[in-house]
Amino acid sequence: MTVEAALGLAGLTVTTVLLVAALTALTSQLRCTDAAREAARLLSRGQPERAAAAVHQIAPAGANLAIEQAGDAITVKVTAQPAGNLLPALHLNATAYAVAEPGTRTTDD
Repeated sequence: MTVEAALGLAGLTVTTVLLVAALTALTSQLRCTDAAREAARLLSRGQPERAAAAVHQIAPAGANLAIEQAGDAITVKVTAQPAGNLLPALHLNATAYAVAEPGTRTTDD
């Protein structure tokens, strides 16, 4: 009886850890998506400093921001690792697109 209880508790512990890791990864992915969307919106308005600050504030810790601009089209990509590194093989990324508003300057040339 004791062995079965120990195996059952170990199984429950592993399942709980995996569920917490999956929930953390899902939350981090949503934060990356929100950060990319907000950065694209701010860049389209000509506010690159605020875009970088928004990504730093919204995205998970250690997230990276990549910006590509072709004419008026702006592409923002935010990449990060899930918090806690419980799932080290998982790489989170989110991409958002925007069109620069007329008369705005989005990059420092």
